[in-house]
Amino acid sequence: MTQQTNFLESLLQFPCSFPIKALGKATEDLQVLVVEIIQRYCSDALPASAVTTRPSHSGNYIAVTVTIAAQNQQQLDGIYLALTRNEKIVMVF
Repeated sequence: MTQQTNFLESLLQFPCSFPIKALGKATEDLQVLVVEIIQRYCSDALPASAVTTRPSHSGNYIAVTVTIAAQNQQQLDGIYLALTRNEKIVMVF
């Protein structure tokens, strides 16, 4: 483990509820894409109530927030890496 991972794990007590937000161009499939990527790293199915979307003021972008039951820092790292590698996703936070 890296020093940064140790520090982050000391801030969070796993398992915990953790929201992940991805921002991308406003397309019909962005929400499905984000949920599919995150679902790969979750053992349980994500309920519809775990997913919210919000369009930008101009309507050009959409933010998709998915709240998961995070099990460990490695799970979160994998999700963030997979999301940031996708060209349809502009930003992850």
